[in-house]
Amino acid sequence: MRWAQLTLVEDDPGKFDPAFWLDYFRRTHSDAVCLSGGGCVAYYPTEVPFHHRSRWLGDRDVLGELISGCRKLGMVVIVRTDPHATYDDVQTAHPDWITVDAQGKPVRHPVSPEMWETCRLGPYNFEFMTEVKKEIMRHYRVDGIFINRWDGSICYCEHCLKNFKDASGFDMPRTTNPQDPARRTYLLWRQQRLFDLWQHWDRAVREINPDACVIPNTGGGASSSLDMKKIAELAPTLICDRQARHGLMSPWAIGMNAKEYRGALGMKPTVGVFSVGVEEPYRWKDSVQNADEIRLWVADLVANGLRPWFTKFGGVLHDERWLKPVEDIYCRLAGWEKYLRNERPLARVALVYSQQTWWFANNKVEDHTLGWYQALIEARIPFEMVHDRLLDAEHIGQFKTLILPSIAALSDAQCQQLQEFVAQGGSVIATHETSLCDEWGVRRKNFGLAELFGVDFGGKIEARMQNAYLRLEHEAAGGHPLLKGLEDAPRIIHGVSRIEVKPREQFPPSPLTLIPSYPDLPMEMVYPRVPKTDIAQVFFREFGKGRVVYFPWDIDRTFWEVLSTDHGRLLRNSVEWATNEEPPVTVTGPGILDVTIWQQKNSLTVHLVNLTNPMMMKGPVRELIPISEQKIRIRLPDGLEPRRMHLLAAGKALKFERDGSYLTATVPSILDHEIIAIDF
Repeated sequence: MRWAQLTLVEDDPGKFDPAFWLDYFRRTHSDAVCLSGGGCVAYYPTEVPFHHRSRWLGDRDVLGELISGCRKLGMVVIVRTDPHATYDDVQTAHPDWITVDAQGKPVRHPVSPEMWETCRLGPYNFEFMTEVKKEIMRHYRVDGIFINRWDGSICYCEHCLKNFKDASGFDMPRTTNPQDPARRTYLLWRQQRLFDLWQHWDRAVREINPDACVIPNTGGGASSSLDMKKIAELAPTLICDRQARHGLMSPWAIGMNAKEYRGALGMKPTVGVFSVGVEEPYRWKDSVQNADEIRLWVADLVANGLRPWFTKFGGVLHDERWLKPVEDIYCRLAGWEKYLRNERPLARVALVYSQQTWWFANNKVEDHTLGWYQALIEARIPFEMVHDRLLDAEHIGQFKTLILPSIAALSDAQCQQLQEFVAQGGSVIATHETSLCDEWGVRRKNFGLAELFGVDFGGKIEARMQNAYLRLEHEAAGGHPLLKGLEDAPRIIHGVSRIEVKPREQFPPSPLTLIPSYPDLPMEMVYPRVPKTDIAQVFFREFGKGRVVYFPWDIDRTFWEVLSTDHGRLLRNSVEWATNEEPPVTVTGPGILDVTIWQQKNSLTVHLVNLTNPMMMKGPVRELIPISEQKIRIRLPDGLEPRRMHLLAAGKALKFERDGSYLTATVPSILDHEIIAIDF
């Protein structure tokens, strides 16, 4: 439930104090640990040829000392290996183990030029690193081996050229265009080669210790290079390695990663790595992050179902300011442990993410997804994420509404699954290019979901609109719920890209119609040439027992770029209309909260993570700023009787009122993370 990682550097064996770290693991109530073992550097007396021992190791077994100490603390122990770089002696003896660039030159390590980058798809990993893992498992019989930087980039070595040619008949691609047949085939071949490597390592480890496994550092969201569906089939657990914010990243980004992993792995235990340092492209690996920023990041990963894992680079500390904050966080989480053993989320809305759109359609799908994520956070709607190739009833049956953020690449079978979901009572909200391509990113003549949307593709995509608007048709649409909160607005800004569509049927008057682009310069010419049209910019309909909303424009992507509150209201209102039921929890009050709701064996919890901060969209935060009282309304799962309600962070009982299946209460204030716990 609480992980520690100590990533040693080569000179640590001569300098660091293992007893300090063992005591820190004890003080933080860490019950699992990841320790550096081998690959680039071995921290034990290895006998594998070409396995580079730390030059400071001497006759010690640092890895063994740490493992022994952690086992005395009752900890789960896994060992980290890193196969991505090696030395001149290896390059001389085995030049075929080294990555080769497109010009046929072996590749030096870009940061440590005395080293070489290894080819991850050839004998270095399949043979040499297999022996390293077997040796570690024979010597220490640990619970698992964690593999870092194991997948690499495209390599033109003799093994890769031959293996790809033999498997596909193609020469290695020289383009990144996913519609190039060789490139598309390479993407799939590389994935399969890595999955073969993973399983090869796992078999080798389990032959020695059947209770152990290999855990590669892999996975993520739409942009992950490996198929999350296949990863989920192979992995008993996984490590979510999004260590901290950088650049213009929101504090909910780690929670999003948690949902992406769960969308594929379900309720398999998943771990969230957080760094105690700064995570920027300049790689300040010995830095220390602001304590409140660490608290906020950990709060959101825990609220979204991850088990925390702190990571520290180097056994010798240059700056100790992080030690007390992490100890405080872990002690608090240890006291909450039984309320963090989640069995299922209770969200009724899910955001679908699409790896095949990312791989093959060259679509800005991640920006569409981020827009929806921000809008749902602001709306305080609990939601999950679903992998686009897990749209069967087993994986989406708990949800009432699925959101498709411009998921261009969908197969006929996936489209059929979505139609069946709506026909049986589910609802779908889709935007922009959703279903306009097949699963390989090839443009269709019409939407794959045309029957569901009730519109056909008009044959044209306006890629960049400038100075375009939406007319809000309050009277014609009869006070449509989409326009709630916008009653005083006659028109609002449009998006940037829209698709021309042709309705298949007679729709009621649309609440949003197009005001086409008109000049924005010179200022004297800024007036609408066409002030009113009947061109609908949203389509609402009922299909079977369910509901459908389709926006033929990039409302979600534009919201992420511009953050217009008007677009946020439209997105929120569309979810409320489509879902058409009381949410499992409603939270009313000032501020921005990430709200999640979970059921445990004998309890229900609502997590409230306070994201209200001037540094929300560009970290790190300077201080945590408390927000005032929040009114909570919770729907009880059927058949469960509440015994008590209490606040875990505040450490006190919470008075509540009951009205049938609903409980209402008021939370006085929230600093960073409050958990409402209901015992049954």
